[in-house]
Amino acid sequence: MAVEIITKEDLQNFRSELLNDLKQTLSRHLPEKPKQWLKSPEVRRMLKFFPGTLQNLRINGTLRFTKIGGIIYYSYEDIEFLLECGMKETPSPEKSKFRFPSPSGEGGRRPDEAEKIEVRPKHEVRP
Repeated sequence: MAVEIITKEDLQNFRSELLNDLKQTLSRHLPEKPKQWLKSPEVRRMLKFFPGTLQNLRINGTLRFTKIGGIIYYSYEDIEFLLECGMKETPSPEKSKFRFPSPSGEGGRRPDEAEKIEVRPKHEVRP
């Protein structure tokens, strides 16, 4: 059995070759640009959330969504924004380029639409 001496320089060369090989392999397998719109199961897998957690984010307006047909879609940019800012530090709509949905899930209202809303009592109050 032959004994071979390995120097620090040999280990550094091996390390750099290994890192280059890993980068090349990963660059071939990773998508360059993520999809713009993700469905609920994809978002849950990505964030490792339970369905109820994702529903709460929709209901309280933390995460915007679009519902088409019976399928709920989320913008990849909104998810990145949520991760960068944190769930507790949701910015106000004035400071953000995003519009968060209304509690009814209709995607939010513009200020001019909000002025047209008329509040009527459910039942007339008789004196």
